[in-house]
Amino acid sequence: MASPGASALDIRYLDIISSRDTCIHRADPRAKLLATLAYIVTVASFDRYTVTGLVPFVIYPVVLVALGGVPAAYLARKVILAAPFAFCIGIFNPLFDRAVLLHVGPVPISGGWLSFVSILLRFMLTVTAALLLVATTGFNGVCLALEKLGAPKAFVVQLLFLYRYLFVLVDEATRLTRARALRAFDGRGMGIRVFGSLAGQLLLRSMDRARRIHLAMLCRGFDGEVRHAGSLRFSAGDLAYTLGWSALFALLRTYDVPQIAGRLVVGLAG
Repeated sequence: MASPGASALDIRYLDIISSRDTCIHRADPRAKLLATLAYIVTVASFDRYTVTGLVPFVIYPVVLVALGGVPAAYLARKVILAAPFAFCIGIFNPLFDRAVLLHVGPVPISGGWLSFVSILLRFMLTVTAALLLVATTGFNGVCLALEKLGAPKAFVVQLLFLYRYLFVLVDEATRLTRARALRAFDGRGMGIRVFGSLAGQLLLRSMDRARRIHLAMLCRGFDGEVRHAGSLRFSAGDLAYTLGWSALFALLRTYDVPQIAGRLVVGLAG
């Protein structure tokens, strides 16, 4: 099992990737955020039994991975790590929805299995798109884009602080875990009963660290506003990026491309 510190370093890798210099990284954060939101809304709007209609939407993450130089293996690990949540949500569908909707050869396929596969596909597509947004923009860039697009400033500041000081919390948890391991002779003190006291200690340490951080911020003139270096410029290329992807998503949502391609192949073969 990975330690909390190792997990934090793994999360920080997204910020390292976001500092690369590619055509995707250079795009305005607002353009990438709007395109990602359009993608997620479009994918989530499909019927619960839709499976083949979701397949063409793979083009968006594939293009971003290729042009942005984002490691596909890293993204796959992150998606697989969160996949059990989607699996638990949809695994009971085949038990409650047993109506047969189609046959694959002699094998009947119920609506429950179709909805289960659809949930997994939508989960993988949307989570991959969100990870790619952070990997090509950086979390600070995403928060800046939200602020420029009119999101409440209090929400943006809280979101930014949550991400920034998540690593401080992980460091505290790592020190507590290491201290417990060094004092656990012959396996004593490693049981589940000590986790309650560890959680309480972590809460107390976090509150004390938060107070000291807040006082330090006030001493440095913090007035509730996070200031970012540089400025954003929404160019014609950024507009084309947003509108182009949005138009493609609308087209793929309107027309079932795999079904149309299948009919063309059958017609040509006949």
